[in-house]
Amino acid sequence: MTTLVHGSDTLTRDALTVLQPGFVGTTAPDWLLRRIGEGLSSVGLFGRNIVTPGQLAALTAQLRAERDDVLVAIDEEGGDVTRLEVKEGSSFPGNYALGSVDDVELTRAVARELGRRLARCGVDLNWAPSADVNSNVENPVIGVRSFGPDPDLVARHTVAYVDGLQGVGVAACTKHFPGHGDTNVDSHDALPRIDVDLATLHARELVPFRAAIAAGTKAVMSAHILLSALDPHRPATLSPQILTGLLRQELGFEGLIVTDGMEMQAVAATYGIERGSVLAIAAGADAICVGGGLCDEDTVLRLRDALVSAVRTGELPEERLADAAARVRALAAWTQAHRARGGAETVPGAAVQEGTAPGTDIGLVAARRALKVTRGERPHTPMTGAPFVASFTPVANFAVGDETPWGIAAELERLLPGTETGSYDESSAVDEVLATAGERRIVAVVRDVHRYPWMTAALDRLLAARPDTVVVEMGLNEAEPRGALHIATHGAARVCGRAAAEAVVGTGA
Repeated sequence: MTTLVHGSDTLTRDALTVLQPGFVGTTAPDWLLRRIGEGLSSVGLFGRNIVTPGQLAALTAQLRAERDDVLVAIDEEGGDVTRLEVKEGSSFPGNYALGSVDDVELTRAVARELGRRLARCGVDLNWAPSADVNSNVENPVIGVRSFGPDPDLVARHTVAYVDGLQGVGVAACTKHFPGHGDTNVDSHDALPRIDVDLATLHARELVPFRAAIAAGTKAVMSAHILLSALDPHRPATLSPQILTGLLRQELGFEGLIVTDGMEMQAVAATYGIERGSVLAIAAGADAICVGGGLCDEDTVLRLRDALVSAVRTGELPEERLADAAARVRALAAWTQAHRARGGAETVPGAAVQEGTAPGTDIGLVAARRALKVTRGERPHTPMTGAPFVASFTPVANFAVGDETPWGIAAELERLLPGTETGSYDESSAVDEVLATAGERRIVAVVRDVHRYPWMTAALDRLLAARPDTVVVEMGLNEAEPRGALHIATHGAARVCGRAAAEAVVGTGA
């Protein structure tokens, strides 16, 4: 194992310790290993870093050969937001599906199985779950990532998810504090603003976070949102009133405060990532997440140097940086101790194979239970011949990305060979769908149809021409059920598509 380099002073080590950078590649680049040797304590993984469980286990082993207590973090929510299965779609339904079932033991079991898979690959910090109360159905970035619109429901499932992850040694990072659910702007693109009073915030947004803190969540992720009732000037990530005053002092959270990605435009466009990182640590954050878009050595060095310079100029108290670094090291020690106790189930690289972990089918079980099937006025008969699947596709939000497939065509093809599909957007004509489908029955797949007038209009025309069409909603189930059969999956994970396909052909529950 590499020890810290000679001459690397405490201040510089602390500045490296609080960074959680990403990188490019499926093996660790030399610069990353070198900086780990100098004190970098955390690494963030994204879909670009992962090919198979075995490859991921080898990657985390490579990182820990440099430093055995390095924190390996990932943004693995399951459901629509997956990094483990970015090219295939997730084996686990997301929060909205779990919330719609409202069985906390099911949620705990799903999180436990997801945690097992992460732990077996050497990942020990998950930037999940989302504890956002999705009170705004027009929200472009949360939506199905939330357990739902009811604060108490979100709270109990957040607790179950935290318990499931941390019970197998993977630290949970409850997000996006103090609540990203009531926004109509994506903070990847701009700064969302929430103008509700303190009473509403305490009765709605903060309820799940209070519960997660009481349940012992090891980390909390801040949101890049402006809450005028708490701080009218700075987003939560940069606000002492919110991170120190509210989260630390009022709510009593003692764990690790992690920022959302500092390259997101809600912060970067106004402050820049260097200034933003200094302000975040000064406000009370302990770890700087950066790497969804910026993921090179230069970024790490610029952030390190900005923090060191801020301490030397007096802008950032050295004690605050030291405290932040200590919290990172404390979490790293907790995960390291759990790995040492865990045996084969949580040892990186131990018999890592796809589909062999305990409870492998729990994701599909949950997806099937989350289905809501509504029959239309006309008689519906299960499909026995290969249909045509028309997928009406909105632009994917940044958190989900456009790499991960969604829909039910692949799963229908498995059940009904010969199934064909087409993807349609706002510029497409329904006449094209009808001409391509011919005499075959049509399955129309939509996502958040309530948010897109063009999608509603397309369904109107399609159902008028072909009333036997089956409609599958894979986003928020807010619009009235339509079609000969309406199937709400409550999310677009691969297993949700499989459960819907089973319902289409009549083999589902």
